[in-house]
Amino acid sequence: MNSTDEISSMLDTESQKLENLISNISDEMGIHEIVETYYQVMNVSSMISMLKQQLDSVTHKALLEQIDKTEQLISEKFNTILHPKILENLSNSIQETTTKLQSNSGEKTKEEIENESQMFEDLRKKMSTKEFVEQYDKGLA
Repeated sequence: MNSTDEISSMLDTESQKLENLISNISDEMGIHEIVETYYQVMNVSSMISMLKQQLDSVTHKALLEQIDKTEQLISEKFNTILHPKILENLSNSIQETTTKLQSNSGEKTKEEIENESQMFEDLRKKMSTKEFVEQYDKGLA
């Protein structure tokens, strides 16, 4: 197996992982799944950028076609449809949690205080993830 075959195999594996992650995106995605998906998109995009600089359009035609297919998946499905939806869902979830926390007033039981503490921690994670997603968004502009 030569280096081009190894690179092609690696790109195929990473692209397949990306396709699986993208096909499993839902409104109920957790923070971990969101971050994993964005890292995979960035990983594959970086790999493609590096490969395109090294490949010859005649010798590596099949690999370049695979790259084009993967770039289309990222551009047309992830960047155009799924990324804005993930950002919107995060924003809505942050707003809902903020509203719930603001409405909790008065004396609280120990259990309510613990629940509120967990809500603050969840809010912090969501806000941090939203910031990460917005950084990706800035890279698109």
